[in-house]
Amino acid sequence: MTMSGHLPAMMRTGVRVPRGVMMAALAVSMFLIYLDTAMVNLAGLAIREGLGLSAAELTVVVDSYLVAFAGLLLLGGRLADVLGGRRVFLAGMALYVAASAFCALAAGGPMLVAGRIGQGIGAALVMPSALALVLNLYPSPGERTRAMGIWGAVAGLGSLLGVSLGGMLTVLLGWQSVFWIPVPLGLVSAIVVWASVPSFPGRPGRFDAVGAVTITVGISALALGMVSAAEAGWATPTAPIGVAVGLASLVAFLIAEHRSTHPLVPLGVFRRKPVVTASVVMVLLGATLTSLFFLLPLYQQDVLGMDALTSGLTQIPVAVMIILGSAAAPLLAQRVGLPRALHVALVLLLVGLVWLAVNPATDGFSVHLLGAFLLIGAGLGLGIVNAFTAAVRDSRDGESGLLSGVVNAAQQLGGALGLAALAAIAIGAAGAHGDIAFPTAFLGGAALIVLALALSLTLLPRRGAGTGDTRDRANSTTPSSGRTR
Repeated sequence: MTMSGHLPAMMRTGVRVPRGVMMAALAVSMFLIYLDTAMVNLAGLAIREGLGLSAAELTVVVDSYLVAFAGLLLLGGRLADVLGGRRVFLAGMALYVAASAFCALAAGGPMLVAGRIGQGIGAALVMPSALALVLNLYPSPGERTRAMGIWGAVAGLGSLLGVSLGGMLTVLLGWQSVFWIPVPLGLVSAIVVWASVPSFPGRPGRFDAVGAVTITVGISALALGMVSAAEAGWATPTAPIGVAVGLASLVAFLIAEHRSTHPLVPLGVFRRKPVVTASVVMVLLGATLTSLFFLLPLYQQDVLGMDALTSGLTQIPVAVMIILGSAAAPLLAQRVGLPRALHVALVLLLVGLVWLAVNPATDGFSVHLLGAFLLIGAGLGLGIVNAFTAAVRDSRDGESGLLSGVVNAAQQLGGALGLAALAAIAIGAAGAHGDIAFPTAFLGGAALIVLALALSLTLLPRRGAGTGDTRDRANSTTPSSGRTR
């Protein structure tokens, strides 16, 4: 198989398609997932009012997606490695599209939660398989660094359009419309990937069912316990039992992985310092990112008096800065080294979150809000891309799906648990049933970023971690490889 500017895209017919076209087809799936996530966040208040949900019940709607997504991402990565990325991608996209339509037709909270779980399962198959295909298309570390920059920028673009479209569609057509949008986009993505992306062969192996069950139960039970604590307090049995079952299941997961001959996650990958550091940082970034974009539209509408459309439009600077930060991440890493680039990102994000937390509670948009949004967006764009790159750029043959699944699972695990924890703290701090203490939640996110910064300063290597050495390795191992940018 050649790794020049073209690859044999359709093995049956020999049609040759530029790698850029294949990359674009796969990036559409990333764009779609982030687009829909942003639109659902903007429609949160409308969903809550339309279905008569409490703040805690709305958290369950969002967390049900995240729990399924995080719990099955590792299995999705393993399936992509064993069965082949394209096959898993197409199955996941079919499920995601069907679940989106089911959500649009939901007549109550339980039906919507079921649809969101289906979306999470579909996304857990789509994301690691798409990333595995990208890493197969771009095998050298230098190319992967640039490809991850494009990947992050596409995610930012999805968020950008999501915050504007989500508010507009919610105001004009109702909250159901944000679930109808993924249906045609998902179908187009699946058709283009089927027609253009190579069917890279999988590697022999079996699946770790015990590992998949224990990690999913662990995340689900922890999230349920935290959400229950937010709604009814720790005195109710659901909260402590949920946390206890969750922790026990996560311990069982580690034991199962240690004993399994075909583990879902070979624990040996965690002997690599970049993978460990990036995964921990991604847990904390995911917790901050998910809770922020869940709470921010509610804050803008409940406290600042905006409607859904205005909330979405005023979040555009965040999404723009995520795009710019993602695109600039490889350049910054090349100049100052990957560890320092990650440090810069986390400092920007920390300052933005603190600024948001102390924003005067005046009506409408303000220069304080704009400044916080710009810093938050830049920090997220730079941080997520550089953390992800640190983990996957040196992946070995046959483990691209595994590592992409590990890092994405870390981000989504952080999102599921972080949203439950920060929402519980904010709802509890508000006192009155159904209210949210937004500054408390924003400061909680800032505390997580302080921890991420401390870990990155301690664990990430300071020498030989920039992209300069990566470029040298790329030139020595793949002299004829094409460039994407």
